[in-house]
Amino acid sequence: MSYLSNTSVVVDAILTKKGRELLARNDGSFRISQFSLSDDEIDYTLYNPNHPSGSAFYGEAIEAMPILQAYPNDQEIMKYKLVTLPRGTAKLPIIDVGYNSISLRQGASLSITPQTLNYLGATSTYEQSGYVATIGDVRTMSAFNGLGVNTPEATALNTTTTIGTNVSKTVIGTTINLSATTLNTLFGNNSTLYTTLVIVGRDSGARISVPVNITKVTQ
Repeated sequence: MSYLSNTSVVVDAILTKKGRELLARNDGSFRISQFSLSDDEIDYTLYNPNHPSGSAFYGEAIEAMPILQAYPNDQEIMKYKLVTLPRGTAKLPIIDVGYNSISLRQGASLSITPQTLNYLGATSTYEQSGYVATIGDVRTMSAFNGLGVNTPEATALNTTTTIGTNVSKTVIGTTINLSATTLNTLFGNNSTLYTTLVIVGRDSGARISVPVNITKVTQ
C-alpha cells in the first residue's frame, strides 16, 4: 500500500506475493485482520532545525520527497514499520537471534529463540505475542515452523505447506525451527543454497535479517 501523492490522500493498495498465494488457495486462509504503516522511503537526516525560514520549514525537504509506489515483493518493503513505544524510550528495540548468519548442512536442524533488546525497560526480553519469521525460499527447508504462540493466525500459518515452489513461507512463534532440505536435485551443480531469514517482533516492530546457507552433503 502506498500514497500516490503527497498533496492529496490517494492510496494504492496491492497484494504482496504472499497475499496473492493465500488468495489463490481459495480456502479461506486469505483474511485481512490487521495492517501496518511504514516509512521506508523517508530520510530523516534531511530534517533541518537550522533552516533560515524558521521552524515551519524544518521538515520541508522531507515533505517534498517522492513517495514509493506500492509493489508486491514483501521481502523488500515494509522494513521500517511505524510503532508506538512507551514514553521515555531512549533506544529503538532490536532483535538478537544469536547468529550473524546461519549455516546448515543438508538435512541438519536448528532451533532459534529470538530475544528483543532495549524493550520495555529490559536489557533483553521475549515478546509476549511472539515473532513473525519468514524464510525467503521455502524450498531450502524440509521443515520450517514456529512454536509457542497458539492463536488461530499462528496455527494457520504454521500448518501451511508449499511443495516445490520458489516462494517464501511465514510462521509465528516464540521459537523458530528450521530443518535444511534433504533433496539433492535442488542443488543442481551448486554445492550451496542461499536464502534469507527475516524475523520481526510482533509487539516491538523490531526486525532482523539473517543470511542462511545450506551446504550439500556429498556421499
